[in-house]
Amino acid sequence: HNGARGPYKGGLRYHPDADLEEVRALASLMTWKNALMDLPYSGAKGGVQVDPWQLSMGELNRLTRRYTQNIIHLIAPNRDIPAPDMGTNAQTMAWMMDAYGQVNGHSPAIVTGKPVEKGGSLGRESSTGRGVSYLLQEAAKDMDMDLQGARVVVQGFGNVGSWSARLIQQLGCRVIGVSGVDGGVYNAGGLDIARLQDYQKMTGGVTGFTGGEAISNRELLELECEVLVPAAVDNVITTDNVDYIKARLVLEAANHPITPEADRILSEGGVTILPDILVNAGGVIVSYFEWTQNIQEFHWEEGRVNEELRKVLLRAYQEVRMRAMNEQITHREASFEIGVQRVARSVELRGFL
Repeated sequence: HNGARGPYKGGLRYHPDADLEEVRALASLMTWKNALMDLPYSGAKGGVQVDPWQLSMGELNRLTRRYTQNIIHLIAPNRDIPAPDMGTNAQTMAWMMDAYGQVNGHSPAIVTGKPVEKGGSLGRESSTGRGVSYLLQEAAKDMDMDLQGARVVVQGFGNVGSWSARLIQQLGCRVIGVSGVDGGVYNAGGLDIARLQDYQKMTGGVTGFTGGEAISNRELLELECEVLVPAAVDNVITTDNVDYIKARLVLEAANHPITPEADRILSEGGVTILPDILVNAGGVIVSYFEWTQNIQEFHWEEGRVNEELRKVLLRAYQEVRMRAMNEQITHREASFEIGVQRVARSVELRGFL
């Protein structure tokens, strides 16, 4: 989607509901996200309509290699650089890199989100969740919100949700509710996130966890809390449940978790919403660092990765915050304004217009 700012960058998802319309929309979202972060990328997305949880490792390997063969004329380290998304992971990227390399020679920069042993970056796995925690710290300062003991609810306990919950708890917050695909768990005194992560690894879900009581996903979203982090799927906050949302601050770790009408209602009600193209940009920021390391053939320490992530993300946050304040618009409107203006400027400079 729009190649004005540089090589195309975005994730590859394996999901039974993936379709062309969704992939097109997510590709455009990546264009604005990359521009908002001021990364030298355009937007892209890929998808395969398949349930990866029903396939063996061998089947996933063969699927990935065949997919790579079919798009090999479209991708290159300076043209289009895939990364993991829903239903894919570091192993998927290792298979893609190998399939590409068999035709074009060893090229670590062809994908990001790889295993560290295959040229991946330290800090990549936790990057999106770490970005959520950085933004929570900064937004809390601006809102005069004390994070010590603040109640936080996280919907979704995959890579982004679990890392968000873990790192947010380290800030002194009480993560009182978490949910996965199988339902949620609640503890008013705060969940033991490390224990819950271990439980999920053993059982594949969060239901049945003895450190809290079982609740539904709907009940989870409606809990009394200061901070809500939707980190699962899209359109979970709608006009059907928006009146029951009690959080002061919503951080959109998932893509498009709030419908437009619900977004308007929350904003008019005084709820601060940090949008998805800002909140979940940590992954693509560290993907950029990984790509840079691969091209330079120079490995960064994890501390440097995390510090550079903080700089890029908080610079973008302050730009969005100041634009929103000066123009009396929402953070979402400010984010898209900045992204679109940067793309438009690149289009103008390259002579596309």
